[in-house]
Amino acid sequence: MLKIAYHPVYKHPLPEGHRFPMIKYELLPQQLVYEGTCNQDNFFEPTFPKDEHILRVHSKTYYKELQHLTLDARASRKIGFPLSAELVEREIIIADGTIKASEFALQYGIAMNIAGGTHHAYSDRGEAFCLLNDQAIGAKYLLHKGLVEKVLILDLDVHQGNGTAEIFQNDPSVFTFSIHGKGNYPFKKEESDLDIALENDTDDETYLSILKETLPSLIDSEKPDFIYYLCGVDVVASDKLGKLGMTIEGCKERDRFVLQTCKDHKLPVMCSMGGGYSPDIKIIIEAHANTFRLAQEIFF
Repeated sequence: MLKIAYHPVYKHPLPEGHRFPMIKYELLPQQLVYEGTCNQDNFFEPTFPKDEHILRVHSKTYYKELQHLTLDARASRKIGFPLSAELVEREIIIADGTIKASEFALQYGIAMNIAGGTHHAYSDRGEAFCLLNDQAIGAKYLLHKGLVEKVLILDLDVHQGNGTAEIFQNDPSVFTFSIHGKGNYPFKKEESDLDIALENDTDDETYLSILKETLPSLIDSEKPDFIYYLCGVDVVASDKLGKLGMTIEGCKERDRFVLQTCKDHKLPVMCSMGGGYSPDIKIIIEAHANTFRLAQEIFF
């Protein structure tokens, strides 16, 4: 059964001017149930993980400052959202959703988090709407528990996973692979184990050709036994914060290839949704919903 992390706190309201990106967390699960892709049994509600799981990734000082809302003004500005107890609680619960979804992926082959993909969170700071790095926390959890030996983090959000790259820069048990827009944030990029930077307006054919040439050979060479997939839909041409030229159909084919490749290689995969900022909310929901539809089609 496809298991999906979702908690009402995911749709936590933000001050005016920050609300739009959050609407999808309410609408996406509604759409999946309405169309019959999922039912209520597919969803589970995460809670609060033990601090030790978060502290394997994030510094004690930074995590304490988040919990007590004592980040200095400059650090808070880099996060982008107004810092609040509710926002910190939301990020902690999202991390638990990814931890639990990781365990479900080992059981069922795939599991998903409606939120997450907070790849701009560094070990000691937050950036760009990301406070805690959920997939890094999940990876460290599985490795610490001895449930896996080698993890591949496949980051196909339009923005480079700079925080993820920093967290695992000296960790050979996690291979970080990012395909992203060359001209997108972050403008000073970190060094992943493998980075592929794409020119503005890169189309479906070019993107998919690069992905299909790279991912299977990378799996063969690195031999991961678990994959984290950050499947941001900000790669589509209409996205306000992306500069690529992909269609919704191309984004769907990207997801199909990744998930089918995981299935063919018998690799458990945990998906976090990542970014999606098209002005038309219907485009965001449709693009994200495609990932869940494909998960059901390919794995179940």
